[in-house]
Amino acid sequence: MTATLTTAEHELAKAKLNLETSQIPWRELQRFFASGLAIHVSEGLDLVEAAYQIASDNKDQVEQWLNSRQVGQVSDQQALTWYQANTEVWAVVVKPWILVQE
Repeated sequence: MTATLTTAEHELAKAKLNLETSQIPWRELQRFFASGLAIHVSEGLDLVEAAYQIASDNKDQVEQWLNSRQVGQVSDQQALTWYQANTEVWAVVVKPWILVQE
């Protein structure tokens, strides 16, 4: 029974994150980038799953993604490219970070 409840709680948390995910112009996230709080999630990785694992403090999984460069701080070049192209990104907040994905 506990395992089912735990699974249900996990699914509920992911559903909540999914509802909090939206598209936003990169330009509106500049202050988060300037503060070092904008985290890029590669296109091959599910943004909601990444947000969930970070929010759940799953250090082993997050470390794997960091090492494989699937997750990491938005680079200056990436930010400039998105800014100049007026790119809209998918974003979700996992305090204190903003996770973004093209």
